Amino acid sequence: MPRRWIAAVACLAALVALACEGAGDGPPPPPRGTPPPAGSGGIAALGDSISTGFGSCLVLTSCERNSWSTGDGLRVDSLYRRLLDQDPAVRGRAYNHARPGARAAALEEQARAAVRDKVDHVTVLIGANDVCRGGVDAMTPVAEFRAGVDRGLRALRAGRPKARVLVVSIPDLHRLWEVGHTDSRAVRAWRRGVCPALLADPTSTAPADRTRRAAVRDRIAAYNAQLVAACRAYGSRCRHDGGAVHRVRFTLDLVNPLDWFHPNAAGQDRLAEVTWRASGFAG
Repeated sequence: MPRRWIAAVACLAALVALACEGAGDGPPPPPRGTPPPAGSGGIAALGDSISTGFGSCLVLTSCERNSWSTGDGLRVDSLYRRLLDQDPAVRGRAYNHARPGARAAALEEQARAAVRDKVDHVTVLIGANDVCRGGVDAMTPVAEFRAGVDRGLRALRAGRPKARVLVVSIPDLHRLWEVGHTDSRAVRAWRRGVCPALLADPTSTAPADRTRRAAVRDRIAAYNAQLVAACRAYGSRCRHDGGAVHRVRFTLDLVNPLDWFHPNAAGQDRLAEVTWRASGFAG
């Protein structure tokens, strides 16, 4: 066979081999500029330390891979991972704008960041720091809390009017006191200043302390009522969890063993389970 034919055959074989190697990688990527499929704009979390997975990696810092909303770790079947099971185009599009210590007033800035991400799903869990920022007198007034939530939701509606928004009820922090105030480990941790409005002097039965705890419980109920109303005012693209998170019967094995307050990985997974059922994001 002439040498030029040998060279031609060798080149053809090389091209076939390259084609076969790429065959297992799935279809080629869409042309640049092609819009993503409907519903593949990803998910963003707005809120406070609960949504950052704070304390769930056995250190008192954020651990976003364990977030009930946007986590991509294996220990929590987050909303992001559940969306990914439905739509592979969501991969890599989970954005966590929640911040430890954030109160309702911070939602507007967080919402604007989610708008820039062009997400199609947004979760909102806020309110614990409006209660826990100090003593009872320091709790955010109910009207001020609602105004902060409204500003955040308006920013979302203006920037991503077709995004689906899940507003989550505030966990039952009073329940945490009920199950933890007889546990010496939790009491020691709480005495270091964890949510003092509720957890200061956790073993005291004095009337003033009982009144203080009742005030916190009532304020959370008032905030939760405002979250329902704010979501209703937003319109059909907002869904409230119907109190699902507030009804979670937290036990000490669902919180981390450092501050005995923030959910551990198991607690985050429980939040993911109940919020997914309430979200309407499935399908």
